[in-house]
Amino acid sequence: MAEEGRSLSYLSVEYAPLLSVAMTLVAKIVAGITFRHDLMDCIMIHVVDDLLLSEVGTAFATMADEGLASHRRDPIKSSVGNVAANRRRQRAVTVGKERKESLMRAKRLCRVGISGDGDVSLDNEMMIDEEQSILEAQTSSAVEGLKSAMAYQGKGAMQKRVGALRDLRRLLSKSEFPPVEAALKAGAIPILVQCLSFGSPDEQLLEAAWCLTNIAAGKPEETEALLPALPLLIAHLGEKSSLSVAEQCAWAIGNVAGEGGKLRSVLLSQGALLPLARMMLPNKGSTVKTAAWALSNLIKGPDPEAATELIRVDGVLDAIVRHLKKADDELATEVAWVIVYLSALSNVATSMLVKNDVLQLLVDRLATSNSLQLLIPVLRSLGNLVAGDFQTIYAILVPGHEITDNVIKVLVKSLKSEHRVLKKEAAWVLSNIAAGSAEHKRLINSSEAVPLLLRLLSTAPFDIRKEVAYVLGNLCVAPTEGDGKPNLILEHLVSLVGRGCLPGFIDLVRSADTEAARLGLQFMELVLRGMPNGEGPKLVEREDGIDAMERFQFHENEDLRNMANGLVDKYFGEDYGLDE
Repeated sequence: MAEEGRSLSYLSVEYAPLLSVAMTLVAKIVAGITFRHDLMDCIMIHVVDDLLLSEVGTAFATMADEGLASHRRDPIKSSVGNVAANRRRQRAVTVGKERKESLMRAKRLCRVGISGDGDVSLDNEMMIDEEQSILEAQTSSAVEGLKSAMAYQGKGAMQKRVGALRDLRRLLSKSEFPPVEAALKAGAIPILVQCLSFGSPDEQLLEAAWCLTNIAAGKPEETEALLPALPLLIAHLGEKSSLSVAEQCAWAIGNVAGEGGKLRSVLLSQGALLPLARMMLPNKGSTVKTAAWALSNLIKGPDPEAATELIRVDGVLDAIVRHLKKADDELATEVAWVIVYLSALSNVATSMLVKNDVLQLLVDRLATSNSLQLLIPVLRSLGNLVAGDFQTIYAILVPGHEITDNVIKVLVKSLKSEHRVLKKEAAWVLSNIAAGSAEHKRLINSSEAVPLLLRLLSTAPFDIRKEVAYVLGNLCVAPTEGDGKPNLILEHLVSLVGRGCLPGFIDLVRSADTEAARLGLQFMELVLRGMPNGEGPKLVEREDGIDAMERFQFHENEDLRNMANGLVDKYFGEDYGLDE
């Protein structure tokens, strides 16, 4: 997907078969899909690669959605709030699709299961081809055995069915690369759907749902093979089902939802959202965690209506607040991911979350937790709320108020973190706050954040430097309305340039990233235009800024070409240096 521009308040202008299997698993993990190894204590985690976590809300962009007009970013005319809200929607939709940077969210491979019977010998090492072939043959045989057991009507029929299901489930749970294709070719889905029929004993339902959970961890077309099973999986989420059966079915549905928008739409049309939402209402338990995880997969777009529908379910907002306030880190992490997608996709949800003190609860979690798995979605949620509802947020984030000071403190904590993803997310949040009122700009400029930002601008990886540059750039201009160039906050510009930020912006001009290059050119324009006593051109020349701009003389990007050539002509023309 091509990178969109973003709005700023100041912008002026040798084992091929094994490799194939491994790649398939990685693709499923990226899509938010996992399989179960064994049935006890379903603990989910969100596996996060620092390099992969900038897709839901790292910048501002344009996108048509839910009552907001689609518009090309006009850095002076457009509302930063609307553009930021559109950007977080675009980023939320991108998660779960192909992406250059993405989020990997997966459950931990369970060694034991929901009902407490750990009976699988697990293979942690990759199988050789011969072993995989044996496993596939055993799986095909197990499916045939299950068919025979389901047809048997004599004494001990139920035990025979459960035993056959358990044999199949063990084979589908034994390896990190379950023999899904073999199971499907043998006709597993129709017989497993039959095993889910109402009136079946819980043990049978549990084993069948577990088999389907792991089949859903296959390739996309293998996951789609579960379509005939979805109505019954959803039906068993209801209150008449035991908690263990409901949880296992929720897990299977979560894996299906993680495959993509098409299957999410099917699940939503079949009514999966409401029973999953109700499963999240109790105070604790693995069922709540599983339901929250499945919901976060189900509502993550592209259709934003599911997020709005979820927040309006009676009791859901109260449950979110309660879990975020009192739950352990594992449950709070799953709930925080639900908040990520609610705040990324629904203005209604964003407003309701803010008005129910979720902002303060997120700040509290950021201040007290050191769990990376929790901090990432909490910080992402905080950024989405700040970017999504400026009017409400800025009524709360009043300079001088305790909550505002606490927000800055937790963002400073994240900037100091060893984890690059936390640094980048914190800079994104700060860039949105810095795009606000003059008071918010002064608050950040006088905080501990600025020295950290200046250091990151010169030493951090490129993606973080770009986020940091937005913060520093926004600090240097006053909010403006209408046409024309924005007014400078000269005190901030002089201070930041004096503390050595200009080389960092000129480095961005030299980058191949057009967004970063544009940002660097815009800041150079501020320096050239605004530094006192005509010092701007000399400062830019001293840092080889002229050479950086001249690379755009014949650049294919017309905007950048015109911007750079215009600055060179205006400030470094024939008369430049004659006074000396």
